[in-house]
Parts: sequence; C-alpha cells; structure tokens
Amino acid sequence: MSHVRRPQVPQQPPRSPQGHGQGYDPNFTQARNQGYDSGYSDGQVYGGPQNRGAGQGGGQGGVPPQYTPQGPGRPAPDWRKRIKIGSIVLVVAVAAWGIGTYAWASSQMRTEVDLSKVIERPSEGDCTTYLIVGSDSREGMSAEEKKKLHTGSAEGKRTDSMMILAACSSGNTMVSLPRDSWVTIPNFVGSESGKAYPARGGSKLNAAYAMDGPELLVRTVEFNTGLRIDHYAEIGFAGFANIVDALGGVELNIDKGFKDKKSGADFQAGKQTLNGEQALAFVRTRYAFAESDLQRTKNQQKFLSALANQAATPGTILNPFALYPTLGAGLDTLIVDKDMSLYDLGKMFFAMKGISGGDGKSMNMPIAGSAPQNSLKWDMPKVKQLVEQIRNDEKVTVESGR
Repeated sequence: MSHVRRPQVPQQPPRSPQGHGQGYDPNFTQARNQGYDSGYSDGQVYGGPQNRGAGQGGGQGGVPPQYTPQGPGRPAPDWRKRIKIGSIVLVVAVAAWGIGTYAWASSQMRTEVDLSKVIERPSEGDCTTYLIVGSDSREGMSAEEKKKLHTGSAEGKRTDSMMILAACSSGNTMVSLPRDSWVTIPNFVGSESGKAYPARGGSKLNAAYAMDGPELLVRTVEFNTGLRIDHYAEIGFAGFANIVDALGGVELNIDKGFKDKKSGADFQAGKQTLNGEQALAFVRTRYAFAESDLQRTKNQQKFLSALANQAATPGTILNPFALYPTLGAGLDTLIVDKDMSLYDLGKMFFAMKGISGGDGKSMNMPIAGSAPQNSLKWDMPKVKQLVEQIRNDEKVTVESGR
C-alpha cells in the first residue's frame, strides 16, 4: 500500500486563543505545533504570508495594524473669535441690566408736582435749574423712628431746607434759600382747588409751601428772584436718613464740634462717618449757632455735596448690591415734578458732586439784613446780578455778604 503524505501545515506564530497577542497559553501552542486540531475557531481568516504578524489589531492573518486617523486633524481654537463673542455677550448683559434698572427706578419715582399749574413764569435761561427741598415730612415713620430721629410728631409737612441748584457749562452753583427769608407770596391759583388767591406781601418763604405746597413754593421763588425753575425735587426725613444708611454712612469733616438737644446733634470736630440719624441731626441743627439758619444752610450744602460725591461713584452705580438699596431708600420718599426723568435726577446729583469737587460754587442767597419776625431780607441788587449770571450761563462772581 502506498503511503500518502499529509501536506505540511504552515506554522503559525504563538498566539492566544483571543488572537490579540495577550494571555499566552503554552499548552495551546504546543498542541498547534503537534498538528492537534482542537476544533477551536477564533474567527480569524488567515491569508497569505504577507499578512502574518503585521502589527496589532484586526486584519487578515495577524494582529490588526494600528489605526491611522483619516483626514485633517482637529483645528486649534480661535481665541480671537471666542473673545469677541464673549465681549458681545457681556455688553448685551450689562446693557440689559442697565435698561432694567432704569425702567424699575423710573417706575418708582413719585412724579406728583405739576409745574404746568404755576402761572406767570419767567423765561427760560441757559442753565438747568432745580429747586431742591428737604421737608419735615414724617410720612411712613413709626413712633419709635420719630423718637430716634428727634423729628417730633407735628402733623402735615413744612420745608426744612430749600436751595436752588443751577447746572451750567460755566460751572455749577448751589444757592441756599433761608426758610426765614422775608418775601412776597404772589397771587396764585390753588393747585388743588383751582381758586385764585391774591398776593400776600411780607411773609416768610416757608409759608408758601404750607399754604399750597410745591407749586406755590416754586411760584414764590420765581416771583422773588426772576429765575425760572426747571425741575423740583423734595425728600422727607425718613428718605434722607435711609439713603445715608444705604450708602453705609457719609464721611464728613466737621470744622467745629457742636451739640443741640432739639435735633439730637452731638459732634466732635474732625473727620468722621455719619449714619442716617447723625446726618439728619447735622443738617437740621440751627439753635447751636450764632448765625442760626444761615449756618444751617451752609451745613446742608456741605453735607449734600458729600452725599452726592459718595453716591455718584462707580462703586455705587456699577454695584447692584449698593445701587438698588440706595435707589430704593431714596425713591420711597422722593417727590419730583412730572417732567423730571431719572436722567435729570442723575444730572442733579452729578452737578452737586461737581460742586464738592471744586467745579462750581455754593453760597447763601445774598442777605442785606434783618426783617420783621426774626426774618432775613435779601440784598436785591446782588440777587438780580446773581440771577442774570445764572440765566446767561456766566461764571457766578456774586458773594453772599454774610
């Protein structure tokens, strides 16, 4: 019998049953070398010699080759584009916040004074003029707050301070009007009743407010000065104190210490930070001074300038945690005319800030001497000169005289 030679089976490199070159099994290799067929199939299809042992991974006849990425690689990030997009998003967010704040604050403003009811008004000048009034209104105050702030419990409200602020390109001017100024209350039409009233000669300035409120006060100031008032702003005791507290106090340098039981003032000389209660005492004190109301108006100007200087700063305007409480505290009791916008209110504060920074002048209305009922008589030639300089947007050179 002839013998048939079995063809030689090409030898495979030692491999694990998984075919991935890991988990080497010597028994399995030995069986393969002896031609033993276990019946195991690892799913590989063996090709020609050219494919054997060619790298790792899949492929025919061996470990598959390493993967080579196809096409271009991932591009580097475009930082210039990202920065541009981020800047646009930031600008839009800031603009939206600003618009929202403006709309909210505008809706909170109490536009209750109608200057269109004021009759026989002077012609407009080149500067924007504000009549700023501090009233002794106790609106919204509890009995405990009235006691703490030494306000008393009088009914109604009166003017506790009055000043004209002229915002001019030639420089801003703040002129205090002593509430005991001896003036003529002109004929007027009642703001509520619509009834006509005759002129009343020889009265204190603050009587005008008591008789018919802001509209008659504006009418009286315009009649006695010849200066047109463009805007009106009034704040009560509580609002004033709340603004100061919302700002965390206002730093002030007091030249000479003083005390006053009626206002609750008790100050030492030197630089110090006043809270709301102390600030109200500072601007209300009059009996501790020989010049009485004249010294008080100077203190009021000094404090308002310091308040505006601190409030109209980026640290307050750009910080919502400072801006919203400050606006909320002031707008609760702030009363303005119907044509006053939040923009106009901002201009008023920045004008006061400019005065404290040396860009302008603060003064009392020029006084000529005493008048009946412990009142003060204006120096009318100087008043006329002062008004002409403001109306014509000229630098104010007039001095108070006292």
